[in-house]
Amino acid sequence: MPELDPSFLALPLDALSAAGLEAAAARGCEHAEVRTERIRSQLLRLRDGQLETSVDETELGSACRVVRDGSFGFAATVELGTDAVAATANQATETAEATKPALRRRFELAPEPSHGRVEWVSSYEIDPTTVDLEEKVALLGEWSRRLLAADGVDHVTASLLSVVEDVHYADSNGTVALQRRVRVYPVLEALSVDPDSGEFETMETLAPPVGRGYEYLSGSGWDFEGELAALPEHLSEKRRAPSVEPGRYDLVVDPTNLWLTIHESIGHATELDRAMGYEAAMAGTSFATFDRLGSLRYGSEVMHVTGDRTVEHGLASVAIDDEGVETGSFDLIVGGILQGYQLDRRIAREMGFERSNGCAYAAGPLYSPIQRMANVSLRPAHSGDPSVEDLVAGVERGIYVVGDKSWSIDMQRYNFQFTGQRFFAIEHGRLAGQLRDVAYQATTTDFWGSMEAVGGPSTYLLAGSFNCGKGQPMQSAPVSHGCPAALFRQVNVLNTRAEAGR
Repeated sequence: MPELDPSFLALPLDALSAAGLEAAAARGCEHAEVRTERIRSQLLRLRDGQLETSVDETELGSACRVVRDGSFGFAATVELGTDAVAATANQATETAEATKPALRRRFELAPEPSHGRVEWVSSYEIDPTTVDLEEKVALLGEWSRRLLAADGVDHVTASLLSVVEDVHYADSNGTVALQRRVRVYPVLEALSVDPDSGEFETMETLAPPVGRGYEYLSGSGWDFEGELAALPEHLSEKRRAPSVEPGRYDLVVDPTNLWLTIHESIGHATELDRAMGYEAAMAGTSFATFDRLGSLRYGSEVMHVTGDRTVEHGLASVAIDDEGVETGSFDLIVGGILQGYQLDRRIAREMGFERSNGCAYAAGPLYSPIQRMANVSLRPAHSGDPSVEDLVAGVERGIYVVGDKSWSIDMQRYNFQFTGQRFFAIEHGRLAGQLRDVAYQATTTDFWGSMEAVGGPSTYLLAGSFNCGKGQPMQSAPVSHGCPAALFRQVNVLNTRAEAGR
């Protein structure tokens, strides 16, 4: 099993936390948190097999958040000394005092017991930031040249983003958490250009970002060899494919596409701070307002959605969140009815919940934690193991949607449109070749209400995003979404070429 990083443990972590917590207590704060964090990020990008971009950066600092007399303050420093962290706690306290007159309501946190000392490391084998640059460039270059050698592939872009987070968290409740998260995201995109018309098509690998190490690129969790071998033919077929006739179709949506629809129409919509209007100035609100909890018909009876910050290889998985809350799994939608929200401690207290469900996260050492998304996932079929082929067999006229691409959704997370990487016509229960220019359009409740069946565990995939954005100033957070393939009846399909006036 992987262990905590010795170079991070060599920092005076306990002393820094003690200095901040003692300074906050001396100023009369009823609650305080000190978080020392190191984030190492590496980005490689190759164009046609040649290195184009190489970035290797490390963020390191300590942050302090306090609650004093119903007001909160936050401050951070890049100076890792006990005096500096104590000064940061004093600055956070002064901020709380200064902003208190402007608050409309008291800032209070839902209770959370002490969890003592917790150590947690995500599931990985090889720290990707320790692998030689030459080795990574060589692998991406070899993959790129393999695609370029195929007929019809004119250009290839390859990238690899690797991130390692080391966090030491301590609060005045007595919780001390040492945690390490490792994640990687390799992507290859092939581009094919028609020399006569100048039109082009692109196609990316479907391999999702994951909470794994460099072993992911050698086949641990994904068949890169198989995908790279098949991609040129998929791209060639897409170029030759007919343009879709707009209308209503039954859709079988692959998890490589459906994860993004879950993220935008469920994940964000069930963040309670958004549903209460706290995100209105930045990223919108939510149609799933608090007064509809327990009654909103979100989707069909086969719809069961959970939030989970503990799932193995999940991008949002941790043991203790950035407010000292022990994480777990919880229901959001059961039998198609809205049954829960994602919470942080402030929102939980304000809306009368007993405790937070561990959805607070800060994007780095200089950011204050805000309510962020858990790994929000659609559960597979409870009995049997329906395959993609089984779902397709139940469709007379439809489309099988594979891979994510562009998307659009309104500020309340209600009206949306999604495209994809590949689209296959379904005729009489069988796949009948690719289509082009497809986008599906619906309202959130109509779309999920039309879900007739979900695939079994064999169709389930944990996909997700490295960079879910939220907050002012903007914070990016990694999050996974698991789902099976699913069958939707009579969804509106647009022809994107016609909609663009081409």
